[in-house]
Amino acid sequence: MGQILEIHPETPQPRLVSQAAQAIAGGQVVVVPTDSGYALACRLEDKDALERIARIRRDKGEHHMTLSVRDLSELGVYAKVDNVQFRFLKNHIPGPYTFILPGTREVPRRLLHEKKRSIGLRVPDHRVLRAILEALDAPILSASLAIPDIDEPLDDPELFPDAVKNQVDLIASAGFCEQLPSTVLGLTGEDFTVEREGLGGVPPELAP
Repeated sequence: MGQILEIHPETPQPRLVSQAAQAIAGGQVVVVPTDSGYALACRLEDKDALERIARIRRDKGEHHMTLSVRDLSELGVYAKVDNVQFRFLKNHIPGPYTFILPGTREVPRRLLHEKKRSIGLRVPDHRVLRAILEALDAPILSASLAIPDIDEPLDDPELFPDAVKNQVDLIASAGFCEQLPSTVLGLTGEDFTVEREGLGGVPPELAP
Protein backbone atom coordinates (compact mmCIF):
# COMPACT_ATOMS: atom_id res chain seq x y z
CA MET A 1 0.00 0.00 0.00
CA GLY A 2 1.31 3.43 -0.95
CA GLN A 3 2.67 5.60 1.85
CA ILE A 4 0.92 8.94 2.40
CA LEU A 5 3.03 12.05 3.03
CA GLU A 6 1.08 14.94 4.57
CA ILE A 7 2.67 17.97 2.88
CA HIS A 8 1.52 21.46 3.81
CA PRO A 9 -0.10 23.10 0.75
CA GLU A 10 1.28 26.59 1.48
CA THR A 11 4.62 25.86 3.16
CA PRO A 12 5.77 22.42 1.93
CA GLN A 13 8.15 20.71 4.35
CA PRO A 14 11.54 20.25 2.59
CA ARG A 15 12.10 16.79 4.10
CA LEU A 16 8.79 15.46 2.79
CA VAL A 17 9.20 17.18 -0.56
CA SER A 18 12.63 15.58 -0.90
CA GLN A 19 11.16 12.17 -0.04
CA ALA A 20 8.54 12.53 -2.80
CA ALA A 21 11.16 13.68 -5.30
CA GLN A 22 13.45 10.76 -4.41
CA ALA A 23 10.58 8.32 -4.94
CA ILE A 24 9.99 9.68 -8.45
CA ALA A 25 13.72 9.67 -9.18
CA GLY A 26 13.82 6.04 -8.05
CA GLY A 27 11.26 4.96 -10.62
CA GLN A 28 8.20 4.89 -8.41
CA VAL A 29 4.65 5.95 -9.30
CA VAL A 30 3.64 8.86 -7.07
CA VAL A 31 0.33 10.69 -6.67
CA VAL A 32 0.98 14.45 -6.70
CA PRO A 33 -1.28 17.50 -6.36
CA THR A 34 -1.63 19.84 -9.35
CA ASP A 35 -3.58 23.00 -10.18
CA SER A 36 -6.38 20.79 -11.45
CA GLY A 37 -6.46 17.97 -8.91
CA TYR A 38 -4.40 14.92 -8.08
CA ALA A 39 -2.37 13.16 -10.76
CA LEU A 40 -0.29 10.03 -11.23
CA ALA A 41 3.33 10.99 -11.83
CA CYS A 42 6.67 9.44 -12.78
CA ARG A 43 10.04 10.30 -14.29
CA LEU A 44 10.19 11.28 -17.95
CA GLU A 45 12.67 8.52 -18.75
CA ASP A 46 10.97 5.75 -16.77
CA LYS A 47 9.17 3.51 -19.25
CA ASP A 48 8.19 0.91 -16.62
CA ALA A 49 6.51 3.50 -14.38
CA LEU A 50 4.79 4.98 -17.42
CA GLU A 51 3.39 1.58 -18.31
CA ARG A 52 2.18 1.15 -14.72
CA ILE A 53 0.28 4.42 -14.93
CA ALA A 54 -1.33 3.29 -18.17
CA ARG A 55 -2.39 0.03 -16.50
CA ILE A 56 -3.81 1.85 -13.48
CA ARG A 57 -5.86 4.10 -15.74
CA ARG A 58 -6.46 1.27 -18.26
CA ASP A 59 -5.31 3.52 -21.06
CA LYS A 60 -4.70 2.12 -24.49
CA GLY A 61 -2.19 4.78 -25.50
CA GLU A 62 0.27 7.23 -23.97
CA HIS A 63 -0.91 10.48 -25.55
CA HIS A 64 -2.73 11.39 -22.33
CA MET A 65 0.55 12.09 -20.50
CA THR A 66 1.50 15.67 -19.72
CA LEU A 67 5.02 16.93 -19.10
CA SER A 68 5.27 19.31 -16.13
CA VAL A 69 8.27 21.63 -16.01
CA ARG A 70 9.44 24.38 -13.68
CA ASP A 71 9.52 27.41 -15.95
CA LEU A 72 9.54 28.74 -19.49
CA SER A 73 13.26 28.09 -20.01
CA GLU A 74 12.85 24.41 -19.13
CA LEU A 75 9.74 24.20 -21.31
CA GLY A 76 11.90 25.35 -24.22
CA VAL A 77 14.12 22.30 -23.79
CA TYR A 78 11.23 19.94 -24.54
CA ALA A 79 9.15 22.01 -26.97
CA LYS A 80 9.90 24.05 -30.08
CA VAL A 81 8.81 27.59 -29.26
CA ASP A 82 8.93 30.57 -31.63
CA ASN A 83 8.71 34.24 -30.62
CA VAL A 84 4.93 34.44 -30.91
CA GLN A 85 4.44 31.31 -28.82
CA PHE A 86 7.01 32.54 -26.30
CA ARG A 87 5.15 35.80 -25.70
CA PHE A 88 1.84 33.96 -25.33
CA LEU A 89 3.27 31.39 -22.92
CA LYS A 90 4.96 34.07 -20.83
CA ASN A 91 1.56 35.67 -20.16
CA HIS A 92 -0.09 32.44 -19.02
CA ILE A 93 2.41 30.54 -16.90
CA PRO A 94 2.44 29.30 -14.27
CA GLY A 95 -1.19 28.25 -14.24
CA PRO A 96 -3.85 25.62 -14.97
CA TYR A 97 -3.14 25.37 -18.69
CA THR A 98 -1.88 22.49 -20.79
CA PHE A 99 -0.07 23.67 -23.92
CA ILE A 100 0.16 21.41 -26.97
CA LEU A 101 3.49 22.20 -28.64
CA PRO A 102 5.85 20.52 -31.12
CA GLY A 103 8.22 18.29 -29.16
CA THR A 104 12.00 18.36 -29.37
CA ARG A 105 14.41 15.43 -29.51
CA GLU A 106 14.56 15.52 -25.71
CA VAL A 107 11.08 13.95 -25.62
CA PRO A 108 10.96 10.17 -26.19
CA ARG A 109 9.21 9.42 -29.48
CA ARG A 110 6.69 7.16 -27.78
CA LEU A 111 5.32 10.20 -25.91
CA LEU A 112 4.80 12.37 -28.97
CA HIS A 113 1.53 12.52 -30.89
CA GLU A 114 1.91 10.00 -33.71
CA LYS A 115 1.08 12.47 -36.50
CA LYS A 116 1.65 15.94 -35.05
CA ARG A 117 4.83 15.02 -33.10
CA SER A 118 3.52 17.20 -30.31
CA ILE A 119 3.46 16.96 -26.52
CA GLY A 120 1.31 18.46 -23.77
CA LEU A 121 3.27 20.66 -21.37
CA ARG A 122 2.40 22.46 -18.15
CA VAL A 123 4.10 24.93 -15.83
CA PRO A 124 2.07 24.28 -12.67
CA ASP A 125 1.16 26.86 -10.06
CA HIS A 126 0.73 24.45 -7.14
CA ARG A 127 3.31 25.05 -4.43
CA VAL A 128 3.77 21.40 -3.51
CA LEU A 129 4.25 20.26 -7.10
CA ARG A 130 6.60 23.15 -7.85
CA ALA A 131 8.63 22.23 -4.77
CA ILE A 132 8.82 18.60 -5.91
CA LEU A 133 9.96 19.68 -9.39
CA GLU A 134 12.67 21.85 -7.84
CA ALA A 135 13.86 19.05 -5.57
CA LEU A 136 13.83 16.56 -8.44
CA ASP A 137 15.66 19.02 -10.71
CA ALA A 138 13.88 17.46 -13.70
CA PRO A 139 10.45 17.40 -15.35
CA ILE A 140 7.82 14.80 -14.54
CA LEU A 141 5.20 13.02 -16.60
CA SER A 142 1.70 12.97 -15.21
CA ALA A 143 -1.85 11.92 -15.98
CA SER A 144 -4.99 12.79 -14.05
CA LEU A 145 -5.93 10.39 -11.26
CA ALA A 146 -8.82 8.69 -13.03
CA ILE A 147 -9.45 5.01 -12.37
CA PRO A 148 -12.22 3.00 -14.05
CA ASP A 149 -14.92 1.64 -11.73
CA ILE A 150 -14.30 4.38 -9.16
CA ASP A 151 -17.09 6.93 -9.39
CA GLU A 152 -16.34 8.88 -6.23
CA PRO A 153 -14.23 12.05 -6.58
CA LEU A 154 -10.55 11.44 -5.83
CA ASP A 155 -9.97 14.84 -4.28
CA ASP A 156 -8.85 13.96 -0.74
CA PRO A 157 -6.09 11.38 -0.12
CA GLU A 158 -7.47 10.61 3.33
CA LEU A 159 -10.54 9.21 1.60
CA PHE A 160 -8.78 7.42 -1.26
CA PRO A 161 -10.08 3.85 -1.60
CA ASP A 162 -7.68 0.92 -1.39
CA ALA A 163 -8.03 0.54 -5.16
CA VAL A 164 -5.90 3.69 -5.40
CA LYS A 165 -3.56 3.17 -2.46
CA ASN A 166 -2.69 -0.39 -3.47
CA GLN A 167 -1.58 0.57 -6.98
CA VAL A 168 0.82 3.43 -6.22
CA ASP A 169 4.07 3.67 -4.27
CA LEU A 170 3.60 7.05 -2.60
CA ILE A 171 0.93 9.73 -2.20
CA ALA A 172 2.05 13.35 -1.75
CA SER A 173 -1.03 14.69 0.00
CA ALA A 174 -1.76 18.42 0.13
CA GLY A 175 -5.22 17.90 1.54
CA PHE A 176 -8.43 18.48 -0.40
CA CYS A 177 -7.70 19.28 -4.05
CA GLU A 178 -10.73 19.59 -6.31
CA GLN A 179 -10.56 17.58 -9.52
CA LEU A 180 -11.12 20.01 -12.40
CA PRO A 181 -9.79 19.65 -15.96
CA SER A 182 -7.18 22.13 -17.14
CA THR A 183 -7.73 24.29 -20.20
CA VAL A 184 -5.92 22.72 -23.15
CA LEU A 185 -4.51 25.11 -25.75
CA GLY A 186 -3.17 24.02 -29.14
CA LEU A 187 -0.12 26.05 -30.13
CA THR A 188 1.15 23.94 -33.01
CA GLY A 189 -0.36 25.88 -35.92
CA GLU A 190 -0.41 29.48 -37.06
CA ASP A 191 -3.68 30.02 -35.19
CA PHE A 192 -3.81 29.02 -31.53
CA THR A 193 -6.84 26.94 -30.61
CA VAL A 194 -8.80 26.02 -27.47
CA GLU A 195 -8.86 22.22 -27.47
CA ARG A 196 -10.71 22.04 -24.16
CA GLU A 197 -12.03 24.77 -21.90
CA GLY A 198 -11.48 24.07 -18.24
CA LEU A 199 -9.89 25.58 -15.15
CA GLY A 200 -8.36 28.92 -16.07
CA GLY A 201 -10.91 29.59 -18.78
CA VAL A 202 -10.19 30.85 -22.28
CA PRO A 203 -7.33 33.37 -22.45
CA PRO A 204 -8.51 36.82 -23.61
CA GLU A 205 -6.37 36.56 -26.74
CA LEU A 206 -8.35 33.53 -27.87
CA ALA A 207 -11.82 34.64 -26.81
CA PRO A 208 -14.34 34.80 -29.69
